[in-house]
Amino acid sequence: MNLRQLEAFRAVMQGQTVTRAAEMLHISQPAATRLILSLEENIGFALFERSKGRLQPTPEALVLYEEVQRSLLGVERIARTAREIGNLTRGSLQIACVPALGLSFMPRAINAFLQTHEQAQVSLVVQSSREVVDAIVGERCDVGFIAQPNAYASPWGEKLITSYLLCALPASHRLAGKALIVPEDLQGEAFISFPQTVASRQHIDAIFAAHGVERQLNVETQLSMAMCKFVEQGAGVALVDVISAQEYQGQGIAFRRFEPAIEMDFALLLPPQKKISKFHESFVQHIRAFAADETRIHW
Repeated sequence: MNLRQLEAFRAVMQGQTVTRAAEMLHISQPAATRLILSLEENIGFALFERSKGRLQPTPEALVLYEEVQRSLLGVERIARTAREIGNLTRGSLQIACVPALGLSFMPRAINAFLQTHEQAQVSLVVQSSREVVDAIVGERCDVGFIAQPNAYASPWGEKLITSYLLCALPASHRLAGKALIVPEDLQGEAFISFPQTVASRQHIDAIFAAHGVERQLNVETQLSMAMCKFVEQGAGVALVDVISAQEYQGQGIAFRRFEPAIEMDFALLLPPQKKISKFHESFVQHIRAFAADETRIHW
């Protein structure tokens, strides 16, 4: 048996005549007849009884049709899947990213991608930059997004978003009326910090030390959104990235420029030894365009 014979058999069962079957398959009537005859020869029993110019399926044909129908539907699903893979509407995507992007920015970017890739299967895991790098190196994810600078080796990547840190103040804070905050303004202030394991923490501490400014370091968190909530509750001030500042929905907080400028960029990473698929490349192109549109707000 071959696939074309089974398609002809199904077409005759559905069309009830060889003529209709031939039209369904876009072949000639003699060609359709030959396919049915060769199928009957291959399986060793008759599928149709010819009576008064019409074909009546035998009981054996009815049983066979159920299996053929299931099998051909499976083949059609495979063909449809192949088409979807070819036109980049189907594929799987494992994404790992830092919390600053994973809480709002990345879900919105993925949702926009799904509007034109409805059959895509996407998994998003929010991790620290170090964990994202480990996942990329271990090929446990397809695309990774980390915060820069980082204090450890990472595979090649590209800068996706150029950002910097803003000073987050309670809306009623004495400094909220200033457009620009400098280290000396924060002398003696309660300060919400990143943990020591975050590379930006060392950079921030070095800047305040260079300016001879002492702060009260009582609270630490690795999440910029959590920092913003602490600030809004009056627990202190903080330096947070522009992306998180744009995403924060609280009303009791003021974001102000901070100098000297501290960069907090975000990079896109791909597995160094793994060839990227066309589907993954389409997502990379999408995220580049999405990031460019989303980060045009300037403070």
